[in-house]
Amino acid sequence: MKFQLQHTDTDSQARAGLILTDHGPIETPIFMPVGTVGSVKAVQLNDLFDDVKAQIILGNTYHLLLRPGLPILEQAGGLHKFNGFSRPMLTDSGGFQVFSLTDIRKMKEEGVEFHSHIDGRKLFFTPENVMDTQRSIGADIIMAFDECTPGTADYQYAKESMERTHRWLDRCVKRFQETEPKYGYEQSLFPIVQGCVYPDLRRQSAEYIASKEADGNAIGGLAVGEPVEVMYEMIELCNEILPKDKPRYLMGVGTPANILESIARGVDMFDCVMPTRNGRNGMLFTKQGIINMRNKKWEADFSPIEEDGASYVDTLYSKAYLRHLFHAQELLAMQIASLHNLAFYLWLVGEARRHIIAGDFSRWQPVMLENVSRRL
Repeated sequence: MKFQLQHTDTDSQARAGLILTDHGPIETPIFMPVGTVGSVKAVQLNDLFDDVKAQIILGNTYHLLLRPGLPILEQAGGLHKFNGFSRPMLTDSGGFQVFSLTDIRKMKEEGVEFHSHIDGRKLFFTPENVMDTQRSIGADIIMAFDECTPGTADYQYAKESMERTHRWLDRCVKRFQETEPKYGYEQSLFPIVQGCVYPDLRRQSAEYIASKEADGNAIGGLAVGEPVEVMYEMIELCNEILPKDKPRYLMGVGTPANILESIARGVDMFDCVMPTRNGRNGMLFTKQGIINMRNKKWEADFSPIEEDGASYVDTLYSKAYLRHLFHAQELLAMQIASLHNLAFYLWLVGEARRHIIAGDFSRWQPVMLENVSRRL
């Protein structure tokens, strides 16, 4: 994988770049739709390609290991061939599940023991077998195994957690270097900065991660309970240290406003379940603000979902019709809302990129930030 830094905004840290992978290029800043079990919920491939214009999507190691399982993925020739997504993919390592599945996991120095949320069977994740699993899944970018520390963790726990993440990273790097890709194309390993909300820990972790000289680097453990102002402070701190000639990936963030603020602070890559999860529950993100499609105010509003929206669904359907579908609990409502939100997110990062290249990002960003933060 190669990264070309193409433009940097003169009045902020915003960057436009190009990531080159064996499955194609990725223009940054970029948003990556989340396809946890190998599919982006309620969205077909042709819409992902042609309407959303997704350049890269995610899969999740924990979930893919459970279903469909590695034997099926290996027989298929990897996740790309199994799900038909021919563009780049990234897999999360399962580190977020260490945070989110606290009731069904036990953590040790060697690794983490999970009990499947599906059938209760025992799984044991180590840095080594997580590398092996991601080799088998076949993503272009694979993530180091880490512990995602809660944003409310005390200093001592955060320090011990960060140090464990660093030890696990060393084991990930060793295993990654000892193994080869399985399907004839290259894979890249991204380590993850941790350290919770403590500046000295974040600085120490960013320096340790940078020392690994990986193809790219991630910032993890944010948007997990800490105030948003603290999240931005931690992003700034990490990006002062992480190499400028490598892509920077902010994991699991977030709202359109979060993305705009983070681009201004030098982040290149984003993912979040918000556009699809919130969309399935009736929340639409638009250029003018946030819409709750379940509200009665849209009952007789026959105007398009979004007059100048990024998806074909925006002018094909009216607000009144989409509200009706949600109240009738029709599956089509979730499909329309998911498509709209994903297309909007990809439009937003694409617009940010265009303004960075044009040299007026710092004038455009505050106006767009105010717009997307409104409640309509």
